[in-house]
This record gives sequence, structure tokens and C-alpha cells, in this order.
Amino acid sequence: MPDKLTPAGRDDSPQESRRVLLSRTFDEEAELYDRARPGYPPRLYDDLAALAGAGCGSRVLEIGCGTGQATVPLAARGCRITAVEAGARMAEVARRNLAGSAAVEVVTGEFESWPLPAEPFDAVVSATAFHWIDPAVRMAKAADALRADGALAVVRSQHVRGGTEDFFAEVQHCYERFDPATPPGLRPPEAAAIDGSDHAAEVARSGRFGPTLFRRHEQDLTYTTSEYLELLLTYSGTRALPRAARDGLLDCVAALIDGRYGGRVTKRYLIELAVSHRR
Repeated sequence: MPDKLTPAGRDDSPQESRRVLLSRTFDEEAELYDRARPGYPPRLYDDLAALAGAGCGSRVLEIGCGTGQATVPLAARGCRITAVEAGARMAEVARRNLAGSAAVEVVTGEFESWPLPAEPFDAVVSATAFHWIDPAVRMAKAADALRADGALAVVRSQHVRGGTEDFFAEVQHCYERFDPATPPGLRPPEAAAIDGSDHAAEVARSGRFGPTLFRRHEQDLTYTTSEYLELLLTYSGTRALPRAARDGLLDCVAALIDGRYGGRVTKRYLIELAVSHRR
């Protein structure tokens, strides 16, 4: 999930190089990521079972499991999971969190180069990670991993309007001051303005899947000042800032929460599930 508001074939373009660079920042603080990153609402897993067949006994490939925020609940529902995670430290923490789940294997490696097993999967699931996978590879390889009519289930999280709205308007001044790439005056979008059309269009262009079905859930999470700063430190954009700018940003955010919001703020997330079945 992005730490600031942003506008909504592997190549050597600056944009592609930045994607690769930012994707590697998460592994630097795997323990912090495990502690600070939120999980997903239980209704999401009901949807995954109903729409994608990710339920008891199903064979699931998870792309980018992180430290297991979605893997642990899926395992608890009886899924047999192979989870591929590029970060060695993240994968190590995921194995620890899943130590009691015999039907889960965590593989350290990049999905783009990981050799698919001979037996296809019932579902391919990626929770807040699919956008980090090479766009020239992800759709075709996900389809190749699935059995006929198997499901690709992509979960995306976004900060939307709600919660402590005044704080998120004011905090943009901190970002504009310490991160020059921040467009001025950004505000969280309304949840209703996010329609998933970009993902649906990518699925359609691949020619490998049928129509995309969506389910959406909103959740409000409240953070103390220290909890919110820890959350920011798990975001790639924050971690990529020069040290002085990062420290200045965190000090600015902390002063705002403590000084004007009593040491606590609430952030609203939109959790979007997109399910597409292989043709």
C-alpha cells in the first residue's frame, strides 16, 4: 500500500527500473513489515473461497506472500499453498509464521523466473503484490500455472477518503516538503471512484482469461503515532527517500499527529478483490 497519495516485457525505462528498485525495499525490514502491515478482513477469504475456489483442499499458488499476511488465513481454511516470495528475509519470517501449517511451502525466488511445477493449481492468489511483478510476464505465467477454469485472484489495497480526513489533507504538506516528487494538493479518492478498470483491461488484453469479477471491502484502522510511523517505514516510497528527507518526513508526521490529533489517526482502506478464470 502506498505511503502517500499517488495518481492512479521487462524493459530499461526509468519507470520499470524504479519498479524493480522499490520492490526490493521491503526485504530490508521484514520483522517491521510483519509487525506493522495490516491483514485483510475475514470477508475477503469468504470471497476467495466462493469466487476463486480458494477453500479447503484447494491447491493455491501465492505470488509475493510477504511475511504471510494472507497466507496464514488461507492455510487456516485448509488450502494447500505454494507461496513464492522474492525477499529472503520476508520468506524466512513467513516460514516462521506458517511453521504449524504442514500443507504450505514457502519458496524463495522471483515469480518471473521460478519454474512452474507440472501439476497445475486451482487458484493463483496475489495479495498487494501483483503490481510488483513484471507486467510483461505476470498474466501469461499466472495463466500457465492454472488448470482449465482455474482462477487468478488479485487483491489490491488503497487508501481512500474516510477516517481522519483532516489529517490526511494536512499531512500532504509534510510530503510536499520532504519528497519533491509529491504532486501538490493530493487527496484520497472516494472509494466509489475506484473501479478496477485498469486491471480488468490488462486481464482482457492477455486473452487468457474470461471476464473479471470484483468484490470490495472497506476497513478503518486506527494507529497511534508510533504505530503509524512504523507503518510508513514499511512503504517503498518512504524507504527510498534519502535518510535526511525520510527522517524529516517522519518527524513532521509525528508532530502533526501528536500536536493536532491527540496521538491517534484512523486510515480507511479499500480492499479490492479481482477474480478472473482461465479460459
